[in-house]
Amino acid sequence: MMHAGGMREELFLPATYAEAVPYPAFRRLRAQEPVCRIPEPAVGPWPAGTGFWAVFRHADVKHVLRSPGLFSSHLGATQIRDPDTPQDLEFVRAMMLNQDPPGHSRLRRIVAAAFTPRAVRALEATIEARARALIRGARGDVDFVELVADLPVWTLAHIMGVPEQDRRLLYDWASRVIGYQDADYADLSTAEGLTPMGRAALAHRPASPTHPDGRPVNPRSRAALADMFAYAHALAAREPAGIVASMLAHGLTPAEFEMTFFLFAVAGNETLRNGIPGGLLTLLEHPAELARLRADPSLLPSAVEEMLRYWPPVMDFRRTATTDLELGGRKIRAGDKVVVFHASANRDETVFTDPDRFDITRKPNDHLSFGFGPHFCLGAHLARTQMRAVFRELLPLRVTLAGPPVRLASNFQNGLKRLPVHLA
Repeated sequence: MMHAGGMREELFLPATYAEAVPYPAFRRLRAQEPVCRIPEPAVGPWPAGTGFWAVFRHADVKHVLRSPGLFSSHLGATQIRDPDTPQDLEFVRAMMLNQDPPGHSRLRRIVAAAFTPRAVRALEATIEARARALIRGARGDVDFVELVADLPVWTLAHIMGVPEQDRRLLYDWASRVIGYQDADYADLSTAEGLTPMGRAALAHRPASPTHPDGRPVNPRSRAALADMFAYAHALAAREPAGIVASMLAHGLTPAEFEMTFFLFAVAGNETLRNGIPGGLLTLLEHPAELARLRADPSLLPSAVEEMLRYWPPVMDFRRTATTDLELGGRKIRAGDKVVVFHASANRDETVFTDPDRFDITRKPNDHLSFGFGPHFCLGAHLARTQMRAVFRELLPLRVTLAGPPVRLASNFQNGLKRLPVHLA
């Protein structure tokens, strides 16, 4: 049996998640130490961190997420790993995700119009047509991760006005940012046939992913994403009536504009790239539930919610304590990192009956995969629409595993790199 200290360290290491999400460890900690200290050892070239308080119970996770006055997104941003420099921290703080009210509220209002239920309904037929073309055009052995990655990329490109030839840039940027802990994703470059605007932006891509002293460059820093931001400014100039240009028209600072583009290009992309394949793998591993869904497709909306609970695309988010306080019986000091584990909260026995059972009719289903409180995911309705569109097309098909799934090495994103399936 792994000792407590080793178990805690394993919860930080990306390699742990390349094998499986450690749900048994979460279960033990919810019962024994629902708030506990986790070390941050060095991982490859990435230096050790200060450690953090991990929060595992559903009620405590909700409390942290709805209390920005106590647990700030702004002080240290929202990733476990600290930004490399004060300048990097200041830059990422310009992102809506890394703001507290009222600054967060101001930025959210500016971009919210693109994600209202009415706006998504206007896109629904287009999304369904794209999903239909993807799934009906694929037969035989396919990598389902690669197949469905096109849908969120295409949808976001459509919303943002990114030309068809350049949409693959969104895929590459998301891979570099989200998958930096995994060598297969860290330097991914798949975009081809770009527009002159796209080629010009790539010229800004940093040649070296390391600092002069050999330390790796934080993938969320301005230096690491110079090509993305060059593209954002070029797109705004090219499409003055588009949603990207409208961000500048609302008076965003250059850093706010760049980080809002980042949020559009990356956050709405990678979560579905993880969630849709994760949902399919979950169904394939629970054939009775898959048969139940095929027999009654009207269960699809609740099935999507259960997929999100069972396979949360994002496993955790960080906050920073603003003052000395107590949480789960532990004394937390001002400035301490506090990391909430959505993946654990979604299996909390006090909220979900038989939480390790996959049940497509589960109601109520108070999962936290889209977060909670002021930072509840702005794109939740769009994500659900895309998931329903894909699975609606898959249900009539015979889908079988054609090889072992390969998980992403990440302590943040619950991802699959490959999901070989046979479609017939």
